[in-house]
Amino acid sequence: MNDIPDIGPFRKRIEGLNAKMADPHFFEDQRKAAQISREHQSISNIVQLYEELEKMVKDAKANEELYLDTKADPDLRALAKEELEGTAERIAEQKKKVLVAMIPPDESDSRNTIVEIRAGAGGDEASLFAGVLYRMYARYAESRGWKIELMNSSVSECGGFKEVIFLVSGENVYKSLRYESGVHRVQRVPATEASGRIHTSTATVAVLPEAEEVDVKISPEELEISVCRASGPGGQGVNTTDSAVQILHKPTGLMVYCADERSQQKNRIKAMTVLRSRLLKAKEEEERVKYAQHRRSQIGSGDRSERIRTYNFPQNRLTDHRINLTLHSLPTIIEGYIEDLIKALQEADYAEKVKEMMETKDGDAA
Repeated sequence: MNDIPDIGPFRKRIEGLNAKMADPHFFEDQRKAAQISREHQSISNIVQLYEELEKMVKDAKANEELYLDTKADPDLRALAKEELEGTAERIAEQKKKVLVAMIPPDESDSRNTIVEIRAGAGGDEASLFAGVLYRMYARYAESRGWKIELMNSSVSECGGFKEVIFLVSGENVYKSLRYESGVHRVQRVPATEASGRIHTSTATVAVLPEAEEVDVKISPEELEISVCRASGPGGQGVNTTDSAVQILHKPTGLMVYCADERSQQKNRIKAMTVLRSRLLKAKEEEERVKYAQHRRSQIGSGDRSERIRTYNFPQNRLTDHRINLTLHSLPTIIEGYIEDLIKALQEADYAEKVKEMMETKDGDAA
């Protein structure tokens, strides 16, 4: 099948993985064993889908030959014609499954994820909208069985957030939330607006795969750590002890502040978690920029300066500008029902990656 990349390397990789898994010492390194097992399962799925496609193509060819054979039994020809109905659509759908399965997985897909939401332009309305976004993601996480841990927050006087940072833990969190990075714009009439004028406000969302210590090496000499008394809401115990922690990463100028915990040590751990994840994201961004020179689209770019979405309350409309998708179910969406939106973004990204994969294949063939 010329319109599918060669399955040979995948079958060869399966043989290599089978040899590793047959080693008597395979399970001595549990982490490596789990990694190899996941890869084996993923590639086995690709081979299985491809073999199913091969059978579908073979059966379709046999049915077509039988139907075109005027000397064949009329009942068999009629049966062959019936079998051919919808075959092209089924084969096309199976090809799509094979191609999507062949897309190399992003090693960050299975990671836990840090989400940072900050109020942008629009004053109190921007802070309130940041609160709406936080609630939307929290409800979505709850529906997926994920766990949310607040890392740091700055509550505004109006009741929203100037900034809120939280960790989402669970299965394939980053794979689902990675497309949420960027500028989110809201258009609505504020409760305090007597004349009914529509205000436009923004909030920025940054989605960072959680980094482990092995991912990012940080020397103690690169850090400037200071502690201070937490300010703002948080309870008397928080505000009367030097529990807040601020960490400056001198080589990059990145600064992280955490004050949500009463314990200075817990705030320090959370701050380091956020810092490592920001550094990992910056490193990935450098690679993405190099790669983007060859890409037509950047659906999952994570560029927090890009306006990605508009929430228009008067029109009950959500528009994602990257894929020109408009949904007229805004109240449901802000209650956390964003699975259809995420799937649409994934589909668009997969389609772009499949196109690139086929262009690379054609280029190699030439």
